Amino acid sequence: MEIIYEKIFVPHKHSFITRKLEMSPNSHKIHSHKNFELNYITSGSGKRIIGNSISSYTEGDLVLLGPNIPHCWDVLEIGEDNTPGCIVTHFYENIISSDFFNIPELEEVVTLLKNAGNGIWFKGKKTEKVGIALKRLVTLKGLERYIELLKVFNLLLQVEERENLALPSSMPNSYDKDHVQIHKIYEYVFKNIQTGIKLKEASSLVFMEPGSFCRYFKKKTNQTFMDYVKIVRIGIAAKLLAETDKQITQICYECGYNNLANFNHYFKVIMKKTPSEYRKDFE
Repeated sequence: MEIIYEKIFVPHKHSFITRKLEMSPNSHKIHSHKNFELNYITSGSGKRIIGNSISSYTEGDLVLLGPNIPHCWDVLEIGEDNTPGCIVTHFYENIISSDFFNIPELEEVVTLLKNAGNGIWFKGKKTEKVGIALKRLVTLKGLERYIELLKVFNLLLQVEERENLALPSSMPNSYDKDHVQIHKIYEYVFKNIQTGIKLKEASSLVFMEPGSFCRYFKKKTNQTFMDYVKIVRIGIAAKLLAETDKQITQICYECGYNNLANFNHYFKVIMKKTPSEYRKDFE
């Protein structure tokens, strides 16, 4: 299984990009990036992984993600047109602090984005209108595209049926500041989660001693560095338990633990179930 920290390229002089993408079975990767993401499934079905949440998705699935949440959409079944696909919109991570968004009329939109830190799943009939608007959005350019984006936000606000998907967000308090430093750390964790995380190596990325680094990370993310590492590891373990027949001991080592008792303990703390109980939900 490949785990990556993805860098999304938003073209210069653009605040967001919207693309229609094809999805391929068995090509999924757990990934994370610093951008906000709005994902709408146009065809196909499978399993959706958002942080520590694993659940099924079908055509019409609509999810808004805050920055730095590990996620992927696994394709298990193709749609009638044999082309699983989605419409994905990525926004700059500092869009909510931009001058344009700093107006009273957009307060609800800013609040919505801030609340997307643990992933928001939009449900019900009203999501169909959002899907129609997103399909129109990919065909537009310039000012028309931006106006259509505002319409999408307005339609999202009208969807009352919502569900938070993952653990509370690790989004920094001062999100428009220090994000480059924090993202270096997130990227390091994703690259080394299975081979070993070293506090001294992580702290050196931001030119700090380990003690100062731990205080800095806690202040900026509302969680300790090791708590963040545990959440990522348990998310990987949950995916392996749900999708493979690997022994729990093997999964323990693959997600970075070298002690089964510690693995079982932290898995139950985070997932509210033991690894074996969790696996039974997918049998």
